[in-house]
Amino acid sequence: MNLEERRLLSIDFINYTLVFLNAYICYMKKTIFFLCVCVLGSCNAGMDKKIDELIAQMTLEEKVDMLHGHTMFTSAGVERLGIAPMKYADGPFGIREELEPNSWMPLRLTTDSATFFPTGSALAATWSEEMAWLYGKGMAEEARTRGKDMILGPAINIQRIPTGGRTYEYFSEDPLLSARLAVGYVRGVQDNGAAACIKHYALNNQENNRGMVDVVISQRAMREIYLPPFRAAVEEAGALGVMAAYNKVAGSWCAENDMLLNKILRDEWGFRGMVISDWYGTHSTVKAALSGLDVEMPGNNFFGQALLDSVRNGSVPEEVIDQKVANILRVRLTIDPIEETSHINPVSTPEHGQIVYEVASKSIVLLKNESNLLPLDLDQNKTIAVIGDNAIRKNATGGIGAGVKARYEITPMEALQQKTRDRANLVFARGYKGFSWRDRVRGGVLGGEVLTGTGGMLSGSDASAAQLDPDLLAEALEVASGADLVLFFAGNNREVETEGADRTNMILPSLQDELIREIARVNPNIITVVVTGAPVDLSNVDQYSKAMLVSWFNGSEGGNALADVLLGTVVPSGKLPFTFPVRLEDSPAYALKTYPNFDKAHYAEDIFVGYRWFDSRKIDPLYPFGHGLSYTGFTYSLPQTNKDQYRPNDVITVTFRLENTGSFNAEEVVQLYIHRSGTKVEFPEKELKAFRRIQVDAGKSKKVTLKIPVSSLRHWDETARDWALEPGRADLLIGTSSRDIRLTKRVTILL
Repeated sequence: MNLEERRLLSIDFINYTLVFLNAYICYMKKTIFFLCVCVLGSCNAGMDKKIDELIAQMTLEEKVDMLHGHTMFTSAGVERLGIAPMKYADGPFGIREELEPNSWMPLRLTTDSATFFPTGSALAATWSEEMAWLYGKGMAEEARTRGKDMILGPAINIQRIPTGGRTYEYFSEDPLLSARLAVGYVRGVQDNGAAACIKHYALNNQENNRGMVDVVISQRAMREIYLPPFRAAVEEAGALGVMAAYNKVAGSWCAENDMLLNKILRDEWGFRGMVISDWYGTHSTVKAALSGLDVEMPGNNFFGQALLDSVRNGSVPEEVIDQKVANILRVRLTIDPIEETSHINPVSTPEHGQIVYEVASKSIVLLKNESNLLPLDLDQNKTIAVIGDNAIRKNATGGIGAGVKARYEITPMEALQQKTRDRANLVFARGYKGFSWRDRVRGGVLGGEVLTGTGGMLSGSDASAAQLDPDLLAEALEVASGADLVLFFAGNNREVETEGADRTNMILPSLQDELIREIARVNPNIITVVVTGAPVDLSNVDQYSKAMLVSWFNGSEGGNALADVLLGTVVPSGKLPFTFPVRLEDSPAYALKTYPNFDKAHYAEDIFVGYRWFDSRKIDPLYPFGHGLSYTGFTYSLPQTNKDQYRPNDVITVTFRLENTGSFNAEEVVQLYIHRSGTKVEFPEKELKAFRRIQVDAGKSKKVTLKIPVSSLRHWDETARDWALEPGRADLLIGTSSRDIRLTKRVTILL
């Protein structure tokens, strides 16, 4: 046998060995999966048996007692049977301080502070399921330290309108991005000993009149846009809790909506956990009981004596009560109760601070950077004017709704002072008074308009009479004129963006547009930092800013993260989770004049939400969905797919080369959209179908692989009332935002 024959024989041997090993690995994977299923099934069977035994020992009164709130944030167990009460932690971006048992008044303890985690839109700007898992881990550990069983979060509704009061809490205008973050967050919570309660199910997309508004929506839009984050959290992450929203859908309140709670959540998705109402969001006894609500929170107006009476008179079968108790026990037996003696302990560890820093630093979005003004060159800019209330503002609390009594919160000014020390002279001027909730009560200035005592707006001569504070303006101009560079801190705060009320516009509050215009007259070298949780009108600020970043409501370590990005210690890598329109009227609900609407909310834009609307209607945004620059450059090349034609059960595998062409080691979020053409069914211009955060060192390149299950390309067929796959051409669009596509590859979908 010659050398070549030996070489070929060796290759054959290696190939056969690899085939055998691959087959063996596949066999073992299937075996392990089968064993896991058997073990899980055995565990479930054992738990169900335990649940049945406990229910059999309960009186009707004890069962019903478990179905409503006993204090503001607890519901009862059965002490004689060893069933502990359920203790809820208001979130979703930090464990709320302790309250009096039956009111919203704090106990004013010294032991109930916590970590302020970045809010929802900040987490979404990381485009990282891994960061969401870490976030959930930190939240769970702090909740357990404080004796809580279930975290009321994450909040995962789609951001339909830019002015939504809870946009800062929610993740994104896109269902895939929201779903992946929801899965990461829920897994992080539940892998670390607490239960997650996803909210607000469903279609809670406005705060104005949220308790009465009736959402009118197509099944396709509901299934394709608004429900995927909830479905993924249930089916993939195994969420143990679901909170029903305040609003109505198709004429029924969410807490008594048979379609949402029974038919979709339990029958279709297989949810086996507990459904609780949003606080005071229950409206009936019999209908709510029969439609799938398990726990009324807080109080017992409907699920107390009224429910007992309804069972006794036959309006509600006792079997329904038993099922509700079983749903609660399934959670209770999964989450270990914590001893009462340790229910209030101080939290906020260095480890949790590091999680906040990691999330915050990866969330900051570089919108523009003319002449590479960033990162800051302190050799060239010895005197820096820092102007704006948001440089010193803390955002752990504010407005209405959940906040965090943060153990600490580093402001941008504090961090910059600490990190620059004697390398630069930082001179601060407040410039404007940050809007506060008291202004909303007493009448104040918001976005150039004057607020009435009821929170409404005045316009015309009344609004135009508002002026910048002359003393603050003079101080700002003085420090700006004497500086090499201006850091202008713009945006909103937690008083402007608040639960319970949508903003009336996107205009920057406190006359910030007028202020930056005045500053630019004395110093054109302006870098603007936008502190916000939602889209704001940056069209004016954009003209006067040579560089601009979005830094969000970024938690206890937000100031440190921002300072490190400004100074170049961290390279920005965040991407916008929603579109920044040029004008509010460009966004779909406003363009179609279906919002504001306080009675029925007609979702006339259907599936064309966010960038789907802007791209399909050829409307240019100011900054598009997915946008975010870096201090380095990336090139995309060599797109390939594993084949050209795909069947319904296939997975499209896309590969390409990503090269870092700059001098900074950095991360890039690559995005894969799909464009369908030549189909009978109408689709948006493009839809996000995969994304990935990649670290690439300077001058290096990496092969990137993205996968799209063909099943994820299905649409909801209104006629068949089921998912359907449309055959035809599919263009795979690879890029760095919805408007910056670098590579295209065409494939064909077959039935």
